[in-house]
Amino acid sequence: MSGSSPHNAVQVPALIAQIKAGDTRAVSRTISLLESNHPDSPAILQTLASSPPQSTIIGITGYPGAGKSTLIAQLTTVYRAQGETVGILAVDTSSPLSGGAILGDRIRMQEHWLDNHVYIRSMATRGHHGGLARATGNAIQVLNAAGYDKVLIETVGVGQEEGEITQLAHVVIAVVAPGLGDEIQAMKAGLFEVADLVVVNKADQPSADSTIQTLREWVPHVLPAIAVKGEGIQEIVKAITQHQLTV
Repeated sequence: MSGSSPHNAVQVPALIAQIKAGDTRAVSRTISLLESNHPDSPAILQTLASSPPQSTIIGITGYPGAGKSTLIAQLTTVYRAQGETVGILAVDTSSPLSGGAILGDRIRMQEHWLDNHVYIRSMATRGHHGGLARATGNAIQVLNAAGYDKVLIETVGVGQEEGEITQLAHVVIAVVAPGLGDEIQAMKAGLFEVADLVVVNKADQPSADSTIQTLREWVPHVLPAIAVKGEGIQEIVKAITQHQLTV
């Protein structure tokens, strides 16, 4: 049977109703359908488009090892303490074996696994450029329809090639670590293009102050953090809120 056979047809109204009721299985199934270009995807997307915007979309970009996943986990902790629901889309490079997403991000965010008000999904780029997976925008629509207050998106990297996140997110945060040296110089132009806020993580390292001073010559909003200790997270949350009030 082909993918468009009645056997494989999706009852779109029922599926959307389940999403709006907060059914995470329906959320996962729908994102999978959209990722695979299921024949019913256009009907699903058309119905999702009628959902009013209600999610704040926060993009998190930065070099591997800068602490993006740890920062996302800490932001999630703060938002949950405020009673907000959180959806997380962690974009990974494709697995060389399966083509699927590498699940390292899920492991780092495991403290939120058992929270029914946090949805975590890894998405593989599968060769898609721009720092996101092809279906990331569609997945955001699903999470918005499901009523998540905050949607946090972790991109693959940072720089000019990451511009796609600016088209989807209300706020873009670039996470850097001290002592990157030449990398800091190389990424300045990219930071101008993509970042509303820059977070210098691991701010307890000796070179953190000089990194912060250097970046403040180039970008207006630079905040220190020690994500593994939860330090600086409240200030980042306040900066995100303040940015939204000014745009």
